[in-house]
Amino acid sequence: MDAPIGHFDNARPAPDCLDELTAPVADAVRRWSGSVPAGQIVYVETDPQWADTAVFVQHYGQELLEQSANCVVVAGKRGGESQLAACVVLSTTRVDVNGVVRRQLGARKASFASMDTATGESGMEYGGITPVGLPADWPVLVDSAVVDLPYVLVGSGRRRGKLLVPGKAFAELPGAVVLEGLGIA
Repeated sequence: MDAPIGHFDNARPAPDCLDELTAPVADAVRRWSGSVPAGQIVYVETDPQWADTAVFVQHYGQELLEQSANCVVVAGKRGGESQLAACVVLSTTRVDVNGVVRRQLGARKASFASMDTATGESGMEYGGITPVGLPADWPVLVDSAVVDLPYVLVGSGRRRGKLLVPGKAFAELPGAVVLEGLGIA
């Protein structure tokens, strides 16, 4: 199949390649519901040697720079309690951790979660964390610009491989909250 965005040698519907995904991502694809059929989520094989954004888009398609999103794990803290959340923003922006995220989580302080916390709690590889398949009690904060795109390139749970997901599907993920201004230039 041809990928809806980018230039990939191997693109397949995600339900057809569950063995290529981490357990939480594969489970989420298996249980997928919503207005976007699971078959519209596309898994593409990528080589970790092309992982750096500049090299990645040069190899797989320059248009991907404007159609890629990052998923980062943050920790909001208030009164000794900590809450993890995922933030999904376009790769050309950065997460407004101390503004939008902190207010949305009702936290006194918010910061990026450590690599060990992010990977240990998500069950995904660092550099490949995706909002698909995160723990059910995590808020998934999604910048509205991500939802507006026809397709978005995100991690697949592993460093090898990516998911191409219709933008509107991000608004339907468990725990999703669509926010204006989550990603800032």
